Amino acid sequence: MEPFADIPRVRSDSTSSSVSQGSRSKVLLRQRLSQLLTCIDDMSSDDEASEEVSRTLDEAFQLCGRFIPTDAFRLHIVTWNVATAEPPEDVTSLLQLDVQPPIDLYVIGLQEVNATPVRFISDLLVEDAWSHVFMDTLAPRGFVKVTSVRMQGLLLLVFAKQLHLPFIRNIQATYTRTGFFGYWGNKGGVTVRFSFYGHMVCFLNCHLAAHVNYALQRVDEIEYILETQDFDLPDTPHVRDHKAVFWFGDLNFRIADHGLHFLRSSINSGRLHLLWDKDQLTMMKKKEAFLQEFEEGPLNFKPTYKFDRNSETYDTSPPRTWFGFTGKKRKPAWTDRILWRIKPKTLPSEDEDEKESTSSDEGLDEYPLQVTQDKYTSDMSYGASDHKPVIATFSLEVRKCFDTPLVHISPLGVWSADQDALLQYTVQEDFMSSTWDWIGLYKVGFKTAFDYETFVWVREEELPETNEVIQLHVDKDEIPLLSGHYVLGYYSTNMQSIIALSADFQILESKRAVMEGLVPENINGLNQ
Repeated sequence: MEPFADIPRVRSDSTSSSVSQGSRSKVLLRQRLSQLLTCIDDMSSDDEASEEVSRTLDEAFQLCGRFIPTDAFRLHIVTWNVATAEPPEDVTSLLQLDVQPPIDLYVIGLQEVNATPVRFISDLLVEDAWSHVFMDTLAPRGFVKVTSVRMQGLLLLVFAKQLHLPFIRNIQATYTRTGFFGYWGNKGGVTVRFSFYGHMVCFLNCHLAAHVNYALQRVDEIEYILETQDFDLPDTPHVRDHKAVFWFGDLNFRIADHGLHFLRSSINSGRLHLLWDKDQLTMMKKKEAFLQEFEEGPLNFKPTYKFDRNSETYDTSPPRTWFGFTGKKRKPAWTDRILWRIKPKTLPSEDEDEKESTSSDEGLDEYPLQVTQDKYTSDMSYGASDHKPVIATFSLEVRKCFDTPLVHISPLGVWSADQDALLQYTVQEDFMSSTWDWIGLYKVGFKTAFDYETFVWVREEELPETNEVIQLHVDKDEIPLLSGHYVLGYYSTNMQSIIALSADFQILESKRAVMEGLVPENINGLNQ
């Protein structure tokens, strides 16, 4: 049985206001229908009335449709302080791979990834162990790593279903140090932002200052991160300019005032609600206006810190002594959290009030984004760290701003390593193309944009015109010898992403494969 399945989902949207979305649509629809009745009375000509009735009805139905997003996507977020541990072999439960409806985007935020000097340098040269385990798990299911950003022990990974890649654009990442007065990256935040079908979304993974007495410092740190992180984009230069922001990580807020015995008694008896009022983040949200903009689901799961490793038992380690001072056992706390924020509507100035009153639907978002949290819980089965991972699943209901790739790309003819191959591409919409763009050949199940078998540069002489058909040759020596299913992907250097994918196609087994002994020779139907 699903825990807390009867708890209503938490929902927010980009058109929220003091009046519910449904109420506003009904009011505006009623106005349109009133106009319809009026025009019927006023029209003297049947033809003229029919035309006006049709136009007004079209407006009414378009108005209603404006509030009904046409597509829904599923987002799965994981945050986990891994306490320098190596990744487990199986992360299936963490990713909830078999849930229905299936996930479209995975965003994974880790804290305290092993960042010793030797390990950190090696991870810069090759993918770190945590990235590998997630890529190896998700790639066979059709997910590709969109991007990642790391700052010492902080790591943020973004994966998307392959079919969404052409519609994830303008990817940028940044980071902010807050450890040791901003000079050390053991604490701080790493951020990834991108456009998802035209909607600007941002993901912020944080590790804030520790210990119960530093709640105000934690607030100062997240406010500093939100104010100072910037992006090279005119419409979303800062984190809070995005339509949706997801903030998560080891935020390190503790449970104030209550003693260890009361905390453990409340947890063991399932009376978690007795602890909510003393949760420091909850308390700080009542005081800080910028925190009130963030929403969070109910804390209906046990505090996720601090546990004995490889167990579900809270800290039983004996008190330790440093320089003559005796420390205490760590009290359980909801240190690991996932919150989200929908960009508030800009309130009109007094000068604009009269202008807006002349149009009943002025200022309505033609492309709304609605966020509904479907699940918010922890996974107690993982014990490698003294923290338990926290997961949240969201439904993103959007009206796509576009659904056509910038480029159309396809293979031509038969592909095998016995002959040069041909492909063609067409720029369908003007964008910041570059002669440094390239087209990669990917085996189905590829892990990243750079996990190609081979690639060719786009046409070098001049940038293509819109709708111009361009053909490129692929040298036979670069084509895989064995048969398999592949796709072609157009990589934009300026956008730092794959902006077009071909349909799957098959590369045939080449004669050279037999000659080189890669496959057994087939004679009269028998493998020799």
